[in-house]
Amino acid sequence: MCGFIGIVSKNDINNKVLEESNENIICRGPDETKKIFENSNTLFSNKTNLLFSLIFNRLSIVDLTENASQPMISKEFETLILFNGEIFNHIELRKDLERKGIAFNSDHSDTETALLGLSYYGVDYVNKFIGQFSIFFYNSRNNMGYLLRDRLGQKPLYYNISKDGVKFSSNFLSLYKNLSIKSINENSINSYIELGVIPSPETIVNEIKKVKPGAIIEIDFNNESVKHNEKIYWKPENFINNTRFSKEKFFHLFTDSVHKRLNSDVPIANFLSGGIDSTSIIKNLSDAEIDINSFSMGYNDGLYDESEWFEQVAEKYKTNQETKIIDIDNLDVEIDQAIDAFDEPYYDPSIVPSYLLSKAISQHYKVAISGDGGDELLGGYKRVSEVMNNKRNNYSFLPFFYNIYPSFLGTGNFFLSKSQETLTAYSSYFEDKKLLKLMKVKNNSGYIKSLIPPDIDDYKQMMIIEYKFYLPEMMMLKIDRTSMINSLEVRSPFVDHRLVEYMLGSSPANINFSAPKNILKEYLSEDFNLDFLNRKKMGFVFNVEGWIYNNNKLIENTLSSSDFIKNSNPNILNLLSINKSRINGQRIWKLYVLQKFLDKL
Repeated sequence: MCGFIGIVSKNDINNKVLEESNENIICRGPDETKKIFENSNTLFSNKTNLLFSLIFNRLSIVDLTENASQPMISKEFETLILFNGEIFNHIELRKDLERKGIAFNSDHSDTETALLGLSYYGVDYVNKFIGQFSIFFYNSRNNMGYLLRDRLGQKPLYYNISKDGVKFSSNFLSLYKNLSIKSINENSINSYIELGVIPSPETIVNEIKKVKPGAIIEIDFNNESVKHNEKIYWKPENFINNTRFSKEKFFHLFTDSVHKRLNSDVPIANFLSGGIDSTSIIKNLSDAEIDINSFSMGYNDGLYDESEWFEQVAEKYKTNQETKIIDIDNLDVEIDQAIDAFDEPYYDPSIVPSYLLSKAISQHYKVAISGDGGDELLGGYKRVSEVMNNKRNNYSFLPFFYNIYPSFLGTGNFFLSKSQETLTAYSSYFEDKKLLKLMKVKNNSGYIKSLIPPDIDDYKQMMIIEYKFYLPEMMMLKIDRTSMINSLEVRSPFVDHRLVEYMLGSSPANINFSAPKNILKEYLSEDFNLDFLNRKKMGFVFNVEGWIYNNNKLIENTLSSSDFIKNSNPNILNLLSINKSRINGQRIWKLYVLQKFLDKL
């Protein structure tokens, strides 16, 4: 994993500002920083008269030699790449390219495989990648640049395109510092208030966009004014089908996904929460008799601590276990650090334990395998079973009460979640339209529903929302930022597009909505008892309402400087404090995080 920033322009570039803005990215790649400040005519034989200012920060994991350093240029094809991520099937792809007579300079660099594959086959070669990545690729022969992002949004990529050229970066704030003109996108702030995040392709400013998951931005430098076009190469709805599910096929893909993520020249750890997903990965490695390093986080508060469960797993599979105990009541410094890890506003309070876990494991490892994505893949979230089970009951009268429910008491989404319309019910788990109403700002309603093509059955509708919104825009963003601020690469076997495509195309008959993730529970049943397999899902926790209501002065001081709040509803903090619930604590946290971010701009 790495991070980069670059400008390709027809006009002069302020390299001093570019270098200063790179400070935000060094954490993503502290092992080596390499720069190219050149005219294209000195880099390539084709006289395209472009200026290149590129900075790459490397976290060395695969092929640690200088031959794998970036920016990387192919003299044979006269192409260039900046590559953040991992191509887990790069060995197989390299063999194919070598059979074509293509020579490699590196011993086993996945970056060089990506560079030469894109150079030889064209950008559609991205469809062969199994991995997580964001890429800038330039081909001097057609004078075209390309920004590419992985299918499920695991790695970030921001850009600004003007008539003179393109600016791009792995970090929003770094790119922001290189713009002379920038303006707040009010619709994006409204999206954040409603959803807790700003979905791709928008950002909090009008001048910067995010490359969508599964997208390529094609940039044409051949005309007087630079042109660009978006091309979507992967979207989940293309794989919807209802074919017979095969456990053998599922576990073949799962095993291959896990083992492909072991490709590394540095030691790898495994996140071990003691949950079904991380335990299934540990078991899969154990079945292959692979030495396993595991890392867990416990709490000094027994209400949240899951040590009992992850210790069982570590003992069962004889892992090299390390545990970090967190004092859940004394986290003020860590809370600030977790918030500051994000280069765009993001509200989920679980950033705090996620940050702490990544910080702890990064003291020992550069790479960790996580169980993230299992819930999306196998209907593991409680919201899925609730919506599906509610459809068997007649709760059609309950949504009526949503309209009269007072906004200051909470979201009112309990009532909407009982709707017989799947999209209305499922959207309610992500939206807070009542907060928009309290803030007296425009209702951006309809975003979640807009993700769903027509004629898709109920369960697959929910899967599409998970894979077009929740996983890429929320889960992957959180995992990337909390890990990379600590120079840690996280690999998630359940977030493999082959597994996702297989489950999207399979009959939902294999999903037991009363017993989620039964496939993995059966897999583990010979090793663990029912108490372990069927306990209530905990997840990463942070007592956000307790922290909010115990830090009133800090919250008041932060929000008192907010022009956004002054211009919308200056009384919002008082309104949300009338009912000191967890929901309202999260809403105050949402506003607090937003203002902390705006203060950086």
